[in-house]
Amino acid sequence: MEKNKKLIYVVDDEDNIREILEHNLVRDGYRVKSFEDGRSFLDELNQIKPDLVILDLMLPDMEGLDICREIKKKADIPVIILSAKSEELDKVLGLELGADDYIVKPFGIRELLARVKNVFRRINGVIHYGAEVPFRGDFDFDEVKLLVDEVKHEVFLGENKINLNPKEYQIVLNLLKNLNNLVPRMELIEKVWGEDYYGDTRTLDVHIRRIREKMDYKKFGKRFIHTVHGYGYKITNGS
Repeated sequence: MEKNKKLIYVVDDEDNIREILEHNLVRDGYRVKSFEDGRSFLDELNQIKPDLVILDLMLPDMEGLDICREIKKKADIPVIILSAKSEELDKVLGLELGADDYIVKPFGIRELLARVKNVFRRINGVIHYGAEVPFRGDFDFDEVKLLVDEVKHEVFLGENKINLNPKEYQIVLNLLKNLNNLVPRMELIEKVWGEDYYGDTRTLDVHIRRIREKMDYKKFGKRFIHTVHGYGYKITNGS
C-alpha cells in the first residue's frame, strides 16, 4: 500500500519548514523525503524520481532556478516553487523553466496542501484528456508543413522535431484541433491545467511565448500563432 502513495521531495534549507511540510504531507497521505541542499537532492533524483518536488529558490549551495532547470532536463516531474521573492520577474522565470506553481513565503499550510492536490489533479486531467481522442494532423502553412501525432506525442515543422514539454504540447494540440478558430484563454487553461487551476493566468502567456520561440522554423510561431488580446489564442493557416 505504501508504494501506491505518491512520493514528494521537499528541498528547503530551513529545518522548521521541512519539518512542517513533511508532517502535514505525510498526514495527507503522501510519502515524503526532505533535503536541506540542492546537491543532496540532485544525487537522490538520479536514483529515484518522485511524483512531485517542492523546491525552495534560495538554497545554500545552488540556485533554485538552476535546480528546476536540471529537474526538467531529467524528467517531466511537476515542481512547486517556494520563495520569499514575490517579484513578478522571479515568478515568470520559474514558470518559464517549467514550474507548475509558485508560492510566496510565508504561506499557509492548507493553501500549500490544496496546491499540491491541484497539481496532481491537473496532471491526471492532461493524461486523461490526451488519451481520449488520439489526434493526428498534417497541415500546410504556406511553404511550411506541420505534422502533429498525439499517439507519439510529436510535433514536426518540416523535418524538424519540435521539443515541447507536455503542457506546451497540449496547448499546440488544442489550438490545432481548433485550427483557424479562436480558443478562449480560460478554455485553454482548463484543457491544459484542469478545471481546478486557480494559479496565475499569465502562466499561459509564458507558455505561448516559449512555444513561439521553439517553433521558430521559417518564423512559424510569429506568423501563424496569433494572440487575440483580451480573448485568447489561435493558430491559423488562412484556409
